[in-house]
Amino acid sequence: MTGASRGIGRAIAERLAADGALVAVHYAHSVEAAGEVVASVRAAGGDAFPLRTELGIAGDVQALYSAFDSALARRGIEPRLDVLVNNAAVSGSARIHEVTAELLDRIFSVNVKALVLLTREGLTRMPEGGRIVNISSAITRMAYPESVVYSMSKGALNTLTLALAKELGPRGITVNAIAPGFTETDMNAKLRTTPEGTARLAGLSVFDRIGRPSDIADAVAFLASPDSRWVTGQLLDVSGGMHL
Repeated sequence: MTGASRGIGRAIAERLAADGALVAVHYAHSVEAAGEVVASVRAAGGDAFPLRTELGIAGDVQALYSAFDSALARRGIEPRLDVLVNNAAVSGSARIHEVTAELLDRIFSVNVKALVLLTREGLTRMPEGGRIVNISSAITRMAYPESVVYSMSKGALNTLTLALAKELGPRGITVNAIAPGFTETDMNAKLRTTPEGTARLAGLSVFDRIGRPSDIADAVAFLASPDSRWVTGQLLDVSGGMHL
């Protein structure tokens, strides 16, 4: 579970652990936040362990899986990955005239390059019947010029989801993506600093509220479960009917 120390990632980690998974809680920076997730999981009767790796830099994939394999070995478990949830991502608001090469490199190195390489390596540990769930975004089905590079990176993720679903079908591995809308996370906190801003975001959903991380986690739990065995290559919109 990449990017699992806060927001949507934390909610997914806690939900999968509640469903019986041993969860690797990946994080990039905050030891404290990751520790809180692990403690929360264990307090609820589940099991989890932290993995610290900064993505988008040289050696990131090797470092993550080295730590992952070592953590499993300490539990007497052979390297195995039944469910991979690709959630880690960085954002950056920029219209086309504000885009820089540095912004392109930063967003694509984490949201696309690292994700592809993490998945490629993870597949060497994934048995038949495994699950891959990619966290995309509802902005891939609408124009969002305020964050053009981020939108592009999530569009690439959707394309990858389709390709991998066909590639991995013979192994019984399903590959799907989740497309959240505006959700109560740090990523969009600046848009919720006033009652007016919060109301505007809530009004984009047919339910007149902002999404909760648990809303996304519940959908991921289905796609990570045996119940989703006949669902693959899909982009599941979990935006509360945003912009219907």
